[in-house]
Amino acid sequence: MTSLSDLSVGIGLRQPHYREVFERTPALGFLEVHSENFFLDGGASMHALERARAAYPISLHGVGLSLGSADALADAHLAKLKRLVDRVEPALVSEHLSWGSLGTRHFNDLLPMPHTREVLGLLTERVDRVQSTLKRSILIENVSAYFEFNDSDMTETALLDELARRTGCGVLLDINNLYVNAVNFGFDPVARLNEISTAAIGEMHLAGHTLADGCLIDTHGARVCSEVWALFEEACRRFGPKPTLIEWDTDLPALDVLLGEAASAASIARRTVEVSHA
Repeated sequence: MTSLSDLSVGIGLRQPHYREVFERTPALGFLEVHSENFFLDGGASMHALERARAAYPISLHGVGLSLGSADALADAHLAKLKRLVDRVEPALVSEHLSWGSLGTRHFNDLLPMPHTREVLGLLTERVDRVQSTLKRSILIENVSAYFEFNDSDMTETALLDELARRTGCGVLLDINNLYVNAVNFGFDPVARLNEISTAAIGEMHLAGHTLADGCLIDTHGARVCSEVWALFEEACRRFGPKPTLIEWDTDLPALDVLLGEAASAASIARRTVEVSHA
């Protein structure tokens, strides 16, 4: 397993960019892939991941474990994830603070959780089991949401911090998701940063969003906006730089656009280090 520098900046490896990434091998700290796309033991996708692994540290980012589902944790899914982790030996493994399945139905979304003590207990049990199975700690990401639960008795960031304290997992802080929720629900995102301990943060994500009918939608299909860059810089000052990913999944641009965004993230992270040491 390769460890990452706190100043490491990566991009998501997506199929349209495979050839160019492998031919150019741009200077990146790591590459991230969605775990579920590589559950088959062979084939072209696994060949591409093995090639990427030879050149870069890999982050496995899961979207289908459904940690918050009322159903039992999916043993088959967890077994496939373990097999992939054992094969790839990634630098990071992450999942979401969400649910996405009910019985045999799987929803094409990362659905938010009520932030209650009961949910915290459920997630603690699930994360403990996943980490015990994988024999390593994982990161849990905050999600974008478009409604809030009336019975929540804590914030999402407070829940994540307590989950990390109880289980030893880390927090994958998605800066864009935090900003989207702050605008949609009218809270101060900087105040939410202060609810997470520095030691809990293991990675940060940056992405773009769009405005639709007065609501911000987390699309992962645009450049990082100035407000999210500013919040990222505040997070770097608060926590210190952490491995950071440029996340872009829809309307993929040219590879150089992603590399430009990654360079901007690296510049901000380095600047916060220089200021702190001045």
